[in-house]
Amino acid sequence: MERRTIGATALAVGAVGLGCMPMSWAYSTSRQRGEESLRAVHRALDLGSTLLDTADMYGPFTNELLLGRVLRQRRSDALVSTKVGLLVGDQHVVANGRPGYVRRACDASLRRLQTDVIDLYQLHRADPEVPIEETWGAMADLVRAGKVRALGLCAVGARSARRPGARLHDTTIRQLERVQQVFPVSAVEAELSVWSPEALETLLPWCEARGVGFLAAMPLGNGFLTGTLTPGVGFEPDDLRARHPRFTAEMMAANQPIVAGLRRVARRHGEHVTPAQVALAWVLARGRHVVPVPGAKRERWVAENAAAAELRLTERDLAEIAELPAARGSWD
Repeated sequence: MERRTIGATALAVGAVGLGCMPMSWAYSTSRQRGEESLRAVHRALDLGSTLLDTADMYGPFTNELLLGRVLRQRRSDALVSTKVGLLVGDQHVVANGRPGYVRRACDASLRRLQTDVIDLYQLHRADPEVPIEETWGAMADLVRAGKVRALGLCAVGARSARRPGARLHDTTIRQLERVQQVFPVSAVEAELSVWSPEALETLLPWCEARGVGFLAAMPLGNGFLTGTLTPGVGFEPDDLRARHPRFTAEMMAANQPIVAGLRRVARRHGEHVTPAQVALAWVLARGRHVVPVPGAKRERWVAENAAAAELRLTERDLAEIAELPAARGSWD
């Protein structure tokens, strides 16, 4: 698989990563099977999808434990990204950016992952009660201590922090400008897909101008852009899509033209090319500093996603995708 480089620290990874969250968190608990997920991680590494993206809150903790079982055998094959800064309680999630907590959380992640160093340590959310410079300074100390190789900022929760009238990533960019004064940012993780392209406006250019890697979260639109979801079928109560405005039966039906457009492009590239692969190829075409991190928990989907790295969209393809209707239904 093509290799891409993340940030000034030059972390080299496969062009398509693996989001590990669905294996343990937020998507259809009844379909989460540890052994099947382990096989999926091994398959990803075999295919060159070397970036494994997790977080201590996924499970909580169980996702890191699962990856630790793989890393015990194949640490040299993987680049590990995990996150700190969120605590999971009963029906709620809270931010914790206190330096003492960051240090303890890092040590706990290292134990669960069965490794002596985390390649990319990301701040999951900024704590409104702690200056972000203090949290970032504690994370920088972990780099100096040899426990972490590089630092990143996760902006997946940008919608919840958005101010009325502001662009989606204005707050994130202000945070990035502040932490850059403390220690270099190697990567930013934020949502980017055909149906959620907002990062193209300001955040992606900010990263490109500064040599910062961009990890594209939810590049398949939480599964919608795969074309495998049926409007009206519904989701399990613990599935985050059960509460997402774009996943009501009405909105899923209304957004089918987006999937239909991806399917038309796919057909031009061969009968075995899928809408999901076109969606990932679109993200890959945003720049050499961009690495999509699609979530998957089965070998079949891991292999399909990895194959997207070989798909090259034409100017006609990109123009056609650009003309697709904007997604309906939003958190805003």
